[in-house]
Amino acid sequence: MGRSLSALNIIPLLVFPLIVYNFVVFTVAPRGDELDNWLHGAIFTISMFSGDKWGVSFSDIFMGLSLLLLFVEVVKATRTDAMSIVNHGLSMLLSVLCIIQFLTVQGFSNSVFFMLTLMTILDVVAGFTVTIVAAKRDFGGSPGIVGTH
Repeated sequence: MGRSLSALNIIPLLVFPLIVYNFVVFTVAPRGDELDNWLHGAIFTISMFSGDKWGVSFSDIFMGLSLLLLFVEVVKATRTDAMSIVNHGLSMLLSVLCIIQFLTVQGFSNSVFFMLTLMTILDVVAGFTVTIVAAKRDFGGSPGIVGTH
């Protein structure tokens, strides 16, 4: 049990939405039209008090869950141990992979994957920033963000 928890501390959680998206693009919906319908077609509809109907698509659920994982990643960044440095390095590799796929692989150049790519970049930037601030606090440095008083 302890090893599996430490593995989740090292592995960037945004790798899971990337795996799901790759699975969908390469197996479920290999053609562009099918992918677009699969991403943006309503899975279910919710009637709102205003009378509007909200058609919830796979991309809505996918982005919501990905944002939740990004939040967990930012919270994980408050650690200042060696595992967090490994996590930041793997997050950087994940960002590079997302950028490469977005630019070069068919089926990845759309708004849903672009937002996932931005989340991985934000994970890297926020992770390093939060870790630096937490480390400065832990080691008795200045109380604010680097360069502030």
